[in-house]
Parts: sequence; C-alpha cells; structure tokens
Amino acid sequence: MFQNNPLLAQLKQRIKESLPKKEGVIKATQKGFGFLETNDKNSYFIPSLYMKKVMHGDKVVALIRTEKDKEVAEPDELLEQSVSRFIGRVKIIRDKLNVVPDHPQFKEAIRAKTQRGLSHATLAEGDWVVAYITQHPLKGMNNFFCEISEKIIDANDKNAPWWVTLAKHNLPNQEPMIQSCWKILDESLIRKDLTDSPFITIDNESTKDIDDALYAVINENGTFTLIIAIADPTAYIAKNTELDRQARERGFTIYLPGRNIPMLPRELSDDLCSLCEHEKRPSLCCQVNIAADGTITDNAQFFSAWIKSQCRLSYDNVSDLIENGSSDKWQPSAVIAEQVSALHLLAKARINYRKNSAVLFPNRPDYRFELTEDNDVVAIHVDARRIANRMVEEAMIIANICAGRTLREHFGFGIFNTHAGFNPDKISDAVELLNEYGGETNAASLATLEGFSALHRWLNEKDISFLDNRIRKFQSYSEVSNTPAANFAMGLDVYATWTSPIRKYGDMLNHRLLKAMVRGEISAQTPDALIGEELSLHRKHHRMAERDVADWLYVRLLKGCVAAKTTFIAEIFDINRAGMRTRLLENGAMAFIPGALIVENRKRIKCNNKEGFISVDGNKEFQLGDHIEIVLADVKEFTRSIVGKPTREFAITAEKLKRNNIAKMTN
Repeated sequence: MFQNNPLLAQLKQRIKESLPKKEGVIKATQKGFGFLETNDKNSYFIPSLYMKKVMHGDKVVALIRTEKDKEVAEPDELLEQSVSRFIGRVKIIRDKLNVVPDHPQFKEAIRAKTQRGLSHATLAEGDWVVAYITQHPLKGMNNFFCEISEKIIDANDKNAPWWVTLAKHNLPNQEPMIQSCWKILDESLIRKDLTDSPFITIDNESTKDIDDALYAVINENGTFTLIIAIADPTAYIAKNTELDRQARERGFTIYLPGRNIPMLPRELSDDLCSLCEHEKRPSLCCQVNIAADGTITDNAQFFSAWIKSQCRLSYDNVSDLIENGSSDKWQPSAVIAEQVSALHLLAKARINYRKNSAVLFPNRPDYRFELTEDNDVVAIHVDARRIANRMVEEAMIIANICAGRTLREHFGFGIFNTHAGFNPDKISDAVELLNEYGGETNAASLATLEGFSALHRWLNEKDISFLDNRIRKFQSYSEVSNTPAANFAMGLDVYATWTSPIRKYGDMLNHRLLKAMVRGEISAQTPDALIGEELSLHRKHHRMAERDVADWLYVRLLKGCVAAKTTFIAEIFDINRAGMRTRLLENGAMAFIPGALIVENRKRIKCNNKEGFISVDGNKEFQLGDHIEIVLADVKEFTRSIVGKPTREFAITAEKLKRNNIAKMTN
C-alpha cells in the first residue's frame, strides 16, 4: 500500500531534491564499504548498503546525507561506468548461474546468463569466464546482471595464471596464423655478402628469437669499428599485408614468466629470421666508428647484408670468461676470443663515456621463474646483469643512437623513444627536495637535457636510494613519438630503436624507413599519428600482464612461508597513506605492509606519501629505499597479494640504513 502512495513518493522526491549533491569516483574497500572521492579532493563515506548500487571506479553523482551525525554519500546517478567487460569465476547459487568478478574490490556474485553458443551445462563451479555487465542499478535496474561471452579455462587448470591474465588484458594467447610458404621480398636492395665476417651472438641459453649479431674491430689508433647486424623480418613481411596488420595489433612479443606469445609466426621469429649459428640470414646493418674515449662519430652507415653467425654464445659463459679468465663450459677459438675481447673493451669505453656524459641504467637483477612441466613453481632465480649483458646492451644503445640521428637528419620522422624529464608541474618540488639534500640546482637547469643528466650522475655517485625513489615521482613518463625529441632518462638527444624488429612493431617500421634511405629515397610515408599511442598502450598492457602472472606464481610459491615464519630482506619502494609496498630482494615478490601491522594503534603512526617516510610516535622509522627484515603475515590466493610484517628489529635496521644514507650524502 505504502509503495504506491503518491504523496509519500512526492515527499521522498522533495527530500531528495533538497539534499546537496557531489560528483566523484567510487573507491571500494575489501570490507564492503567505500568512499566517494570528489574533484575537490574531499572524501565521503559510503555504507555497504549503498555500495551495492555501484562498482569500484564508477563515476557518479551522489546525494550527501547525514546519518548518525555523520555525512555519508548515496550514489544516485551514474555518469561513467567503470566496468563493462570483466573476468570472473562461475558460482552456482540455488541452481542459478552467477559470476564473481576477479577483482579485490568486487566481492559480490553477479547474476548471469550465457550468450548464444555457450551452454550453461558446459560451465562448472569455479570455471574462469569473460562476462559483460548488462544491467546496472543506477540505470533503473534493481541489481547488477551480466552475460557470459566466453569460457577461459577450467577451475583447477594449472595454466590459469597465463590464460586468465591474457584474457583479462584482452591479449592474444597464441602466435599469428602461419603461411604455407615464405619468400624473400624483392625490395630493390643490394645485400652485401658478409657471411665470412666473424659475427657472434650473445644471448640467454634459452633464446630462440635471436635478433642481433655483432662484429667489432680495434683499430691501430685505439678507435673501434662496430657492425651491428639486426634480423630482418621486413624481408618477408610487406607493409599493409594481413601479417603486417596483425603485428601492429599486437605491437610487441608478449613475455610472461615461463612462456611468450610472439608478435610474428614462430617460423619467422625463431627460425627464418633468427640469426642462428652457421645459418645465412638477411639482415639490416649499421657500421659505426667509436673513439677510444667512447664517443660515437657521426659517420654511421646503414646497409643491407647477408650474414652468418660464426658462434652462438651465452651471457654466463662470456661473463665467466671475462671475469674469471676461463669458462668451465666453453673455450673460444682465437677468432671468437678476439671478438669477445674487442666487444668488452668497446663496452668499457662506452660505459665510462655514458657514466660521465649521459645517464647509466641502475644495474638491477632479473628474476626468472623455474617451472615444472605441470606449471608448478620450483624456484625463482636471480639473474644478475653481468658484463656480457652490458656488452650487448651498449652495442644496442649505439645502434639506436645512430638510427635516431639518421632518421632525424634524413626524413625528420620515424618511431622515437622519448622522455621529457621532469613534469613541468612538479619541477619546483623536485628543486626544493634536491636542494634540501645538497643538490644545488634550479628549475632552469633541470629542464635541460644536460642538467637532468648531471643530476642523475650526481645521484649515482651518492647512491642515495631514498632520494632517487622520491625524484622518480616528479618525472614524466616515457613516450613513443613520430617526431624526434630528447630521451632525458637516457641522457640522449635522440633515440630510435630498430634492434628488435622480431619483437617490436615500432622497430619494424624503423627498418622500413632505414631501408628506404639505403635505397636512396629522399622521402617516405610518415608513420600515422596513432602509432605512438598504440605502442605505448600495448607496452603498458604487456607489463601489467607480466606483473599479474608473476604475482600469481609468487603466491603459489610463498603461501607456505606464512606458517614457516620465513624472514626476508625487503626494499621499500612506495609509501601511501595505508602503509608501504616492498620488494623481496631474494625473489622480486611485492609485499604490502599495512600500517596496522607496523603498530596496532594507528594514532601512533603517520604514513607520509609526499615525503616518502613512515613515522612512529613522531620518529621516522621507515623511508623509501630502506632495506628491512620482514615476515609474511598473509598470502591471499583470491587477490594474488602478499601481506608482510616487519620483524621486531625493524627500527634498528631502518635507522642504520638512514644513518648510512646521511653519511654518504655528507661525504
């Protein structure tokens, strides 16, 4: 009777219209309640009852009510729906089909039906599926409702980390369709015959898509001549063909722990184009001279060639030879030993040059998962970046500098990797921070390539991890651009990659431009305006997918460490208002440490995100870059997350490291 009372409805409407409204974004919590985060940076509490109307990330207009002397937000109008497509697990409730979204902030099961062609009978409890939201409570519906479009994998299949992650990011799970035959294209190119030159390749032992080979000569005057030969998939793939279109849609080869999904058919990437030992292969080459002090001359020459790798070497074997004078697994011939020595001396010259005139990369280790045939995690190996890795890295940087210069001067366009340095809106904050720690700089200096590079050389000398972590938050993101621009992160005025065309579509495009130049063409088609944005988006999704699979595998490996109370040394790399994020140095896993596990009484603790430290009772106990000892408090399989807790010695460990950092700065 009361539901149909028009007077009551009018009264409710008048009350509703009298209430203040706020526009904002929904932030859900794992406890069921949420918050409305408004544009003016205010936050309004949303009770769990009202949260049933919305999803995390929805943009809404909310009514601001007063309940029990406290302002709360009631979502009233949907402005922008955060989720349409999602990944979830099947849940059968009273014989009805439901899907539980695979998201830490989405806990409620959503009623579901299947799309045509997918039977309810083929789905079982826990199966992984792709679904789409078809009903939203703020669009006049009583509840959420979804439609299942695809089954991904069975509930208990051990391949779930890879298949679910690829589906989540809408990435392909297999290589492109292969062709019946492959023929070298007629590109009107004259290929030099360099098959007798002693090119060598240095890679991981498991690598199949080998895309670079090197040949170096030490000249009598102490200078170096280097030829970088790069695999040439554009010798087989014409532009605007179906395979070219697929390569663009993929953007990159997808590298995940334990497997990869190639950008090109494996017949090309792992065989016909791969620079395999003793196999004649088409390549695009760059010959460049480097001074004894590591300076690159401006006379780089690009040309097409046939090459034949004389020896396939591994990073570890070459590093053992250089670092120890010998390798238990391998002894080179005189010719190959000469090549290794020449590349080593060249790399040393370039490293020294970049250390003094550009920016060196942090020498961080790689973490590699060892899996069984059934995809169980056996171990995680720490692969240090040794001298052989640096030798190849320096050769590739040389090649990409030369390509950037050449494309800039010949065409004025290409695919360039750029980085603008500091975000203009944050540069004044960076100056204030740096000067506080003795940086003696100003905004005008930091806005230049020279000033930015000098700053990072200063940071490398001081080895202040706290300051380095803080500074990153003021920097802009790397971009892919059609027009040449500086790459501040590398300390270079121009940089264009072409050394991984098997794995990167942007490198394939630069190959075509460089070949046009080799043919003597003075004009070429400018890459379209969308390509840079597409490649950046591909790269972002690939990195997220790699992280998601790794998180899943870390949970599988570390779930037994909670009961065992295993201790780990962790580095603090982020601090937010809820606690701190750390990385376990032993295996690379990320563990979040909430403030409540640092001290029980939250009034004693302050998490200062802006300044990068956590204080307890007014004393700084943790800061960015500190190494602390922790134990794992919880490993959550549903959210694939790890929760850590400092050991009782945390304050001593952190304080020691802070004193060490201060000592380094004052010295």
